[in-house]
Amino acid sequence: MNNNSLSPELLRVIDANLNRLKEGIRVVEDILRYKENNKDLARKLKSLRHQAITENTKELLQYRDSINDVLRPSTSSEQQRTDLEAIIIANLKRAQESSRVLEELYKLGDVKESEKFKSIRYELYNLEKEILLA
Repeated sequence: MNNNSLSPELLRVIDANLNRLKEGIRVVEDILRYKENNKDLARKLKSLRHQAITENTKELLQYRDSINDVLRPSTSSEQQRTDLEAIIIANLKRAQESSRVLEELYKLGDVKESEKFKSIRYELYNLEKEILLA
């Protein structure tokens, strides 16, 4: 992506959502890998997480400002999970939402990357069904 086409604020949004996407996937991946011993689903999630790596990941670091993030404090709903299924659902939703943000923002400068994040989002929808209905 040509970073000249986006403001520092939008590049910060991209950086935050790349992190959020990979973190959400990783939480579910680790639960399926270590708690459920589900190698197949864990591998699918790992593959998606690796697809989320972009060419400009390192370059985006200059726009990160996590210390001053106005929504840094957790909400009460983020602090409460009733069971592992609730954790899985919350993290799949987090990953899906982040991939949607990335899909939209990359439309401004890199349609190929936009399509990649759209593909990741739809695969997350499929995996959500597979994981939760298993």
